[in-house]
Amino acid sequence: MKAVVIKEAGGPEKLIYQDVPMPKVKPGWTLIKVKGFGVNHSEIFTRKGLSLTVKFPRILGIECVGVVAKTSTPDRLPIGQKVVSIMGKMGRAFDGSYAEYTLLPNDQVYPVETSLDWTTLATIPESYYTAFGSLLNLQIKSGEHVLVRGGSSGFGVAFVNLVKTLVPGVHLTGTTRSLKTSRVTWQEG
Repeated sequence: MKAVVIKEAGGPEKLIYQDVPMPKVKPGWTLIKVKGFGVNHSEIFTRKGLSLTVKFPRILGIECVGVVAKTSTPDRLPIGQKVVSIMGKMGRAFDGSYAEYTLLPNDQVYPVETSLDWTTLATIPESYYTAFGSLLNLQIKSGEHVLVRGGSSGFGVAFVNLVKTLVPGVHLTGTTRSLKTSRVTWQEG
């Protein structure tokens, strides 16, 4: 199979597209055929050598969407099941999603039922999970004013979408550093 491997810390040129052995399923793990993944800041830090616990060589990638190819738990994760996975030690303690296939712990694989295309689905796991956790922690109530710093970022868009859906009557304002999106404002309520 093909994967993007990093053998030593550095810039993007250190990411090498190459053939690697197909991971073998072991008890408690599932092999995912990767259909899409995001590129996250933590992976950039890792690539630069700033994640001190990560050992090279490594296949980076802390999130993915795909389908179950092989599994040690076919009752919960049948072959062909659409799934998402995020974080844990993916791409850090064990190889991640910058590959055609990735081997993940069963408890880090989440079945989903969706008609979204793979590109759209790949935008959801990490950004929406983080945004949802932030929304829960903030305990925003209807009628409140919320400033979303970085409102045009992946996280910002996810956060705004969740707030607009789950907390009606909130007054949202977003900031951005992009002149192209600087005219976008959200005034809800």
